Formats: sequence, C-alpha cells, structure tokens
Amino acid sequence: MLLRRTPLPILATIGAALLFFTAVTSIVTGPMAISMTDSLKGLLPWQTDLPAHVQLVIHQIRLPRTLLCMAVGATLAVCGAVMQGLFRNPLAEPGIIGVSAGAALGAAIAIVGFSQLSANFPVLMNIAAVPVFAFIGGALTTLLVYHLGSSKWGTSVTIMLLAGVAITALSSAGIGFLNFMADDQMLRDLSLWSMGSMAGAQWSGIGLAVVSFILLFALFMRHATGLNALLLGEAEAGHLGVNVQQLKRRMIILSAAGVGITVSLSGMIGFIGLIIPHLGRMLAGPDHKTLLPLSAILGALLLTAADMFARVVMSPAELPVGIVTALIGAPFFLYLLFQQRGRM
Repeated sequence: MLLRRTPLPILATIGAALLFFTAVTSIVTGPMAISMTDSLKGLLPWQTDLPAHVQLVIHQIRLPRTLLCMAVGATLAVCGAVMQGLFRNPLAEPGIIGVSAGAALGAAIAIVGFSQLSANFPVLMNIAAVPVFAFIGGALTTLLVYHLGSSKWGTSVTIMLLAGVAITALSSAGIGFLNFMADDQMLRDLSLWSMGSMAGAQWSGIGLAVVSFILLFALFMRHATGLNALLLGEAEAGHLGVNVQQLKRRMIILSAAGVGITVSLSGMIGFIGLIIPHLGRMLAGPDHKTLLPLSAILGALLLTAADMFARVVMSPAELPVGIVTALIGAPFFLYLLFQQRGRM
C-alpha cells in the first residue's frame, strides 16, 4: 500500500535512472568487446579518435537498436494501459486479444505485395507501406474484438479471449500462405520480425517510432481524465460529461496505430502491454495521468533489458526478443487468469 502513495516524480526519477543505466549497458553489450568508456565516448559527436569500426558498431548497430527498444517498449506499454482502461479489463493486451496478429498479417501483406517497392525504395517501404497496412490490420482487429466482447451488460473476457484465439489462428494461416508464396528475400523480411526482433533497427524506422510515440503519448494524456471516468462505467462516464463513443473510437484508432507501427518495425512482441500497466498500477495506482508516463518508462526499461538478455544468453547467436517477453509474460498471464478465476 505504501507503494501506491509514492509520488510520480520519485517513481519517474528512479525509473529514468534505471532506464539510462540499462540503455548504456545495452550499448556496451554485444559480440564485439567495447569498453564502457569507449562506448560513452562514441556517443559524443566531438569524439573522433575512436577506431572507425568501433564508431560503426555503436552508431549503426547498438545505438539504433537501443533507441528502437525504448520507443517500441514505451509505445506497447501505453497502448496496453489504454486498452485495459478502455475495455475495463486487466486481461486486455494487444497480443492476447489478437490485435498484434491482425497488424502482423497486414504488415506481411505489405511485405509480400510490395516486394518491388522494398527493393527500389526501402525507406518508403519501412516508414509508409508496412506501417499503414499494419495499422489497418490492427484497427480492424480491435474494432472486431471490441464489438464482439462488448454489450450493454459490460465486457466479456471469455468472448474477447476466444476472439483473440480465432483472429490469431486466421492471421497465422494468412501469414503461412504468404510465406508459401514468398521468394527468398520476402521470407527473410518476414522471418526478421515474425518472432520479434530488433536486429533490423534503422534510423528511418527509429524516427518513425519516436515521433509516433510522442504524438500518441500526448493524445493519450489529453484523454487521461476521460479514461479515468470510463473506469467507473460507460453510463457513469456519460453522466460526468464524457462523450463515451467518441472517446472509444479515438482510443481504438490510436491504439491500433501504435500497435501497427511497432509490429511493422520490430515484429510481434507480446505481453509488454499486459505486464507493465499492472506494475504501474501497483506502484502508482489506476490514475491514467500517472499510469501512462510511468508505463512508458517501465515499458522502455523492460524491452531494453529483454533485448539485451536475448543478445547475450546464446551469444554469439541471438535469441528473438519476442521469445524472451513471452517467457516472462505467459506465466504472468496465467497468474492473472487464476486471480480472475478466484474472484469469480
């Protein structure tokens, strides 16, 4: 209970310090041995005395990868917090209810359907075609799950989970068919993110991830009061002056956009949006004005640490970070299910 009374500035300061330390450690960590001193020097633009290969590894591999982890983790965490508030259910998470699978199918359609664009205009492919199709897939999936799981009596967890299972199965079948139709280059692009990977981090994608996170976070914070009111119920929120239908539409579209962009850049990374909002509520309570910024920090911290672990656990080989987050999140999800069963 004492943790719930911890002020946000203190939690944010501690979380930011841990995130900075984890980010620096991530830049230092890798198959090539680079000291922390050289790694920190490499981050300074006026330091030019380092060997060219060291600067290349830092600026083109490790730094972009770390920044992408932070942006993707923060985006998935705040989208998960918003979805749980929107559905008023702690089990709502983009991966579990099928939103990530729908976005992945959209991204796979773009990768296979616009393979020529990928060969001639790779930047346009990474920041336009794939994110747009992933957004469309995520948005359609979110709307479908919401309409199936919602009624005048509330939100049905069972229907949401069953809808997520069905959508994931259909998306897997669609992606399997695209794999069957794809050539070698398409298969390489699909396999890069099918299990979740940060290996393809590029500065163009990082720019898209950072800008989209900043815009999404600002819009989510703008509607934090409405999300707080929605926790009381739709009727109660309406009595408090909240345009419930408009709020739901906006949150669904924005969450789908965030999930679509992250899927297009890093693949299917699950459970970040499930674990982090719960941890944020344990530390700071359910108020979205504090939950959202804290979730962003903790999400960036968790995914950066998971990616760093994925790089070193089987070095010099690399484990997909989606496997690491699944190993963390699946037991946590089962724990939540047992908790819900006990309450029923």
